Amino acid sequence: MVPLSVLDLAPIGTGSTATAALATSTKLVQLVEDLGFRRYWVAEHHGMPGIASSSPAVLIAHLAAVTERIRVGSGGVMLPNHQPLVIAEQFGTLDALHPGRIDLGIGRAPGTDQRTARALRRGTAALGADDFPEQLGELMAYFRGDGPVAAVPAQGQDPAVWLLGSSGYSAQLAGLMGLPFAFAHHFSSENTLPALELYRKMFRPSEVLAEPYALIAASVLCAPDDAEARRLALPSALQFLQLRLGRPGPVPTPEEAAAYRYSPEERDFVEQRLASQIIGSPETVRTGATELVERTGVDELMVVTSTHDGDDRLRSYRLLTEALGGASGDSGPAHAPAVAATSGTSAA
Repeated sequence: MVPLSVLDLAPIGTGSTATAALATSTKLVQLVEDLGFRRYWVAEHHGMPGIASSSPAVLIAHLAAVTERIRVGSGGVMLPNHQPLVIAEQFGTLDALHPGRIDLGIGRAPGTDQRTARALRRGTAALGADDFPEQLGELMAYFRGDGPVAAVPAQGQDPAVWLLGSSGYSAQLAGLMGLPFAFAHHFSSENTLPALELYRKMFRPSEVLAEPYALIAASVLCAPDDAEARRLALPSALQFLQLRLGRPGPVPTPEEAAAYRYSPEERDFVEQRLASQIIGSPETVRTGATELVERTGVDELMVVTSTHDGDDRLRSYRLLTEALGGASGDSGPAHAPAVAATSGTSAA
């Protein structure tokens, strides 16, 4: 297996709180560091009652402070929501506090609904997804020290810049810029292979990478047996259905998910959602994860697990690691990108 990493949305369960969700994130990052995971990313989402990770930079500062070795970063910061200077200052500060451990994963989607996006972008009406390449260029210039103004303490700091995506746009841009690429397989599985193929086809060697380096984020839930894993996975699928129906909410309990009266269309949606995930006993998950890595040829597997109860998430990562015989994978050159020591460009 390739190295394992974590994508954390800090899910909030029905009847629980953001405080409890973030306490689970703290436990989880310490657990996976001990288990040998490579990196731990938090995702930016806004206006969602079931997700507590609306402020990645703040959460990254906390998670990095309670760990020692694991890389910590964003998966990702949604660049159109922020002025590039602000992100540069935030992640320059993080890298100054935790040198060599900070990842800056950048996305171009708003990560929220249009009304919330407008509130986030107040005063920046000219910025949007269409300006993404220009915003990205400005952001990286601040770390090099040749931005339009001085970004302190960004200049001279070196967070690892990644591009994130769920379609071909970011895949192509990451390839042309010679940056590492992270694909959102967990909610866009039908686009995974085309996007990875495009990234590798368009890749141009850079000061960052001599050859392509890609990871995918996949939904995985491991439990003692297949039935228990499906019971624990159903609430997250129902939560995603409710989001698509315009009713975002916390992660339901397994009992609520089982009792929900699904229409035929809703049942099909949930089943398709579950079918794109790796869910089951340790043996089932080992088979599914191995097949996914072999089919995609990725260099790293980033695992996202959402359950109503935080303890079930922690157990899932323990069982997954045991099933795969460890989390560090092959640490040789095939799974570690060639990195030049240039400001704002490291990737490993």
